This record gives sequence, structure tokens and C-alpha cells, in this order.
Amino acid sequence: MSFGDRIRELRESKELLQRQLAANLEIDTLMFSKIERGERRAKREQVILLAELLSADVQELLTLWLAEQVYDLVKDEDVASDALKVAEAELKYFKPKQ
Repeated sequence: MSFGDRIRELRESKELLQRQLAANLEIDTLMFSKIERGERRAKREQVILLAELLSADVQELLTLWLAEQVYDLVKDEDVASDALKVAEAELKYFKPKQ
């Protein structure tokens, strides 16, 4: 599921209009519509605010949002899968011990 699809699903389940959420994000309705359709990327702060406004899991929304950014960055690269494996290994290596 895409970030925009999830936002739309959550918004509709709360019976909210795009313009209501757009106003809370301090953007126009057209820009919010583009975020839902995946034509424009939300900012990280907007993702966190949307999670709050929609009573959604912030980790879920941030994960979908970040995954789309990573995909956009590597989608046209022949070595995308290999690069993602290296990045995953780096993340595991540098992950703080708890």
C-alpha cells in the first residue's frame, strides 16, 4: 500500500474532507490531493501531524513515506536491489545497541 492510499483510507474512515486536513497542514487542498495521489511528497513533519490528526500509527506512516522516497531514488538503477541489501546491512551494523 502506498502512503497516499493509506492516508486516503484513514481520512475516509474518519469521514474527513481533504480540505479539512489540508487546512491543518497549512497547505491548499490541491496540494493535499496530490499527496494522496502520490504526485507530490509530504514533508516529514506533515507525516507526523497527519498521524496525529488521523489517530494513526506514526511508525506505519513514516515507514510508508520513507519507503516511497527510497524507491523513487533507486527505481531506475540496475543495481538497486544490491544497493538496498548493502544499505540494510549498514543499518543493522550501525543500529544502536539497546
